[in-house]
Amino acid sequence: MISQFKYNADGLIPAIVQDAKSKRVLMMAWMNEQSIRMTLEKKLMVYFSRSRQKYWVKGETSGNVQRVLKWAVDCDKDTLIFEVEQKGGACHTGYESCFFQQLDEHGMPKPIEEQPLFDAAKTYAT
Repeated sequence: MISQFKYNADGLIPAIVQDAKSKRVLMMAWMNEQSIRMTLEKKLMVYFSRSRQKYWVKGETSGNVQRVLKWAVDCDKDTLIFEVEQKGGACHTGYESCFFQQLDEHGMPKPIEEQPLFDAAKTYAT
């Protein structure tokens, strides 16, 4: 069925990732057919980086891996959702979720109520 998914013109499909226990949406990233197959083989999330034009295993630098527990495709076959066991924070900024910035009714940022789970500057220092 993987080959029947509706990929965009670049051969990519959006993947929404949520924590299996809390059901909190952690992030959205892009996958292609090969990264999906790699994900299923490794049982760890593997994405395709549009900016770097390469595959990346979530947590390969930070150690904050995402172990796949289950996944589904939507009714149009153009979006995937994965339930994962998240180790540490999913966001490269250190937060649990990439969706940590809430907005008010005017689209202005509200104060961030949570604390990062790790120091991104130390984790991704080169």
